[in-house]
Amino acid sequence: MVIDFHTHTFPDKIAARTVEKLKAMARAKAHTDATCGMLVDSMHEAGVDCSVVLPVATNVAQSEKLNEAAYAVNERWSGEGLISFGAIHPAYEDYRALLHHIADLGLKGIKLHPQYQGIPFDDIRTMRILDCASELGLITVVHSGIDIGIEGPTMCTPDRVLHVMDEVAPEKLVLAHMGGWRMWDEVSDKLAGLPLYLDTSYSLGEIPRDADTPRADSESALMDAEQFTALIEKHGADKILFATDSPWGGQEQYLEQVRALNLTEDEKRMILGGNAQKLLKM
Repeated sequence: MVIDFHTHTFPDKIAARTVEKLKAMARAKAHTDATCGMLVDSMHEAGVDCSVVLPVATNVAQSEKLNEAAYAVNERWSGEGLISFGAIHPAYEDYRALLHHIADLGLKGIKLHPQYQGIPFDDIRTMRILDCASELGLITVVHSGIDIGIEGPTMCTPDRVLHVMDEVAPEKLVLAHMGGWRMWDEVSDKLAGLPLYLDTSYSLGEIPRDADTPRADSESALMDAEQFTALIEKHGADKILFATDSPWGGQEQYLEQVRALNLTEDEKRMILGGNAQKLLKM
């Protein structure tokens, strides 16, 4: 089974304009229109069995409605392989009640995005959420490192992650973008081997471009196969989750890149789906 642990979709009526806005911010290509239907089409073409959809609450008011929308996605699309997580903003006042509601809805986890949410990962409000999520058995996926489309201080650095691990030691923590986008040397030095997961999203090869998203070669390079494989080996293949960041990463192309890595077949099986199956209790 192949599981893409990091994808994004938007409601059909706003997907097109949302993707165009984000494309302009990131100067990056979109591989789908970010609707659930087209994500499922992408999965079929690539040979992906399941995709985890990660909504982001960019303000407090979105926290409640996004979880109802996530539940609706699961009701409509779970048979096609989509699993939507829930969302919470760290400034949400009654965070415990909302996290209990997320668990009651049957959502398996939450997504945090410190850059979009404007609150550092090691802020006490975030750490309280991580602690409660652990109590409830919820998975937490967090955007880690620099954000491609947002300038300003980095809200989830390896040092901030170390602070969180010391204070809270959250269970089922997934650091997106191999632990810290474009901070991979520091990730290797400080985080490799810790009891947390790294997802592979948008970290291997180069940033996809097209005529609408001009970008110099020097701006497009991500990790090459050697650096990527070295980080996997140092952290442990049993704690790596295949992920694309669709629509920003093409599922078929990314799957080919990961399969081509100099790893054992057992390591590839773990990364491409085995680890996710265990984490999701599938």
